[in-house]
Amino acid sequence: DQVLLYRDGDDVSAIGAACTHYGGPLGDGLVKDGTVRCPWHHACFDLKTGEATKAPALNPVPTWPVTVDGGRVTLGEKREPDPLDPRGRSADGPESVVIVGAGAAGSAAAEMLRREGYEGRVVMIDPDADAPYDRPNLSKDYLAGSAPEEWIPLRPDDFYAEHDILRIVDEAQAIDTAERVVRVGSGDAVEYGAVLLATGGTPRTLRIPGFDRDHVHTLRSLADTRAIIADADAASRAVVIGASFIGMEVAASLRARELDVTVVAPEAVPFDNTLGPELGAAIRSAHEDSGVAFRLRSTAAEITDEAVLLEDGTELAADLVVIGVGVIPDTRLAETAGLDVDGGILVDTDLRTSDPRIFAAGDIARWPDASGARRRIEHWVVAQRQGQTAAKNILGRDEPFRDAPFFWTHQFDMSVAYVGHAPEWDDAEVEGDLRRDGAVRYLRDGRLAALAAVGRDDLSLETEAELEG
Repeated sequence: DQVLLYRDGDDVSAIGAACTHYGGPLGDGLVKDGTVRCPWHHACFDLKTGEATKAPALNPVPTWPVTVDGGRVTLGEKREPDPLDPRGRSADGPESVVIVGAGAAGSAAAEMLRREGYEGRVVMIDPDADAPYDRPNLSKDYLAGSAPEEWIPLRPDDFYAEHDILRIVDEAQAIDTAERVVRVGSGDAVEYGAVLLATGGTPRTLRIPGFDRDHVHTLRSLADTRAIIADADAASRAVVIGASFIGMEVAASLRARELDVTVVAPEAVPFDNTLGPELGAAIRSAHEDSGVAFRLRSTAAEITDEAVLLEDGTELAADLVVIGVGVIPDTRLAETAGLDVDGGILVDTDLRTSDPRIFAAGDIARWPDASGARRRIEHWVVAQRQGQTAAKNILGRDEPFRDAPFFWTHQFDMSVAYVGHAPEWDDAEVEGDLRRDGAVRYLRDGRLAALAAVGRDDLSLETEAELEG
């Protein structure tokens, strides 16, 4: 076993040295407030109990009892706790909690309810029979063919039954706030004491001729990725419409499958509005070095059986097309329930909506950050951590959501870790080689709003801690 020893004065702790998310080396991480943060994807573990206190890790690391005698550290028998062990915590809470959505926020909330000692009824409703699964991997290693499908589910099939979490594979159609029930497609009414809305988003598409042809795809679900893989096996030329994170990750993954890939987008540089022109150009360079072609400042006008036609008349041969132009928050249930909605479901810092029994988390939630500005962010880790926070607040823990947003992307030989949030900035300070070892600091009103780091995990962790205060 690899063991991480941490000494604080005369006190020594011993926990597993590998992050339970993707195996990141915790010895290269950052210690803060009795926890250690993974350098890869910023998961957080309690140095005493090994508990995974912040997503994306869901499982704890093992621990060892420690004795120190004359400067010699001796470890006792290894302890591997249950991931949902409440560790002595207990919670009354409402009589039942219904979670609508089994994605990042919904599944993390269901688990946190049990970890917090809640013994009431927990129901998770989602029409996707495969959920919950590792959605970030769908456009990365799984689509590229370097990760088997067995890695994609977040939990084994029997995990939820074992922890008394009921999964209903159906679509929630309405929330009756007077009767306090969620009505599903089968006609059943599921009673609730509290509801968490975690419905996520639906992919945008392009309403151009041919957008609904069989070889044209969007990517949001495991079923979507399976369909793309099936078509990719018989295809040779792919066009990806959109230079967003999904579009660019799909381009990299399809190129790994040795397809000819062309990216079409209206921007002058990929990620120009999110990462800035310098980092966007570096990512484009990584793609071009691996054989991806670009048609930027271009717009698709039509999709035929064999090509994508651009507005300037250019014809790009394609037997596979993937549209990656963002998602739309799915706020339909909230709207019909009369909740306050404005570009997302409006929530307070506890993630509570305008109805005190209903919470919202993930892609659909617009919450006030530390400055008071409302944000809605479509990041996997943000959704997981909001789900965890919402679960605690359903149980009355009164824990405001203040985490610094974080996401990562991996494309060819480049891994970018982004912490903070800068939808706009006054200045971007670039340092180092953005292809291999560099960073961009995004400043607003003279203050650091976000950082994008390439090959600088320690700087990314330190910036996250700085932004959290």
